[in-house]
Amino acid sequence: MRVLGVAYRVVPSAVEEVPAPGEPPWRFVRRAAREKGEDVAGRFPESFVLSADTIVVASGKILGKPKDPEDGARMLRELAGREHRVQTAVCLLRLANGYRDEACVTTRVWFRKLSRREIEAYLRTGETGDKAGAYAAQGTGNLLIDRIVGSYTNVVGLPMTRVTEMLLRAKLIDVSPEGPGLYGFAGRE
Repeated sequence: MRVLGVAYRVVPSAVEEVPAPGEPPWRFVRRAAREKGEDVAGRFPESFVLSADTIVVASGKILGKPKDPEDGARMLRELAGREHRVQTAVCLLRLANGYRDEACVTTRVWFRKLSRREIEAYLRTGETGDKAGAYAAQGTGNLLIDRIVGSYTNVVGLPMTRVTEMLLRAKLIDVSPEGPGLYGFAGRE
């Protein structure tokens, strides 16, 4: 967001990120992003709130954040040498005027084959604990990735091309010649 020149603050949501029984991954990620945004917007109804949720989907099932290193190793073994999808839903809303803009971005990711030792070594980096699918593409986890089709920033956690489009539609960033720089904050919170 700093690159866009947008002033922001991080406000955690109290929403539990748990899929409902039988809920498809694409529906869950959209619901989670929307509910997180509504939770925070309820506390700040005059402000624009950007919320997001990212999931990793392999073989049709969601790989959440690992419970422990063993769970992380299981996830990495499941991803090794295969394709998975990273889905991020984003929601921009402002309760005061009923503004709402939602999107979901899917990126296809292939991991290279990984040995047991490589998985153990990656677990020792400490990157896996709080990451969906037990890896961080923006860190050492990028060494696990063979190729990506789609948005890299989506795999990192926030699809910035789509977020930029949303902020432009909401007139929260200004690209006009009179604006405050290439992507300057339009002066609204």
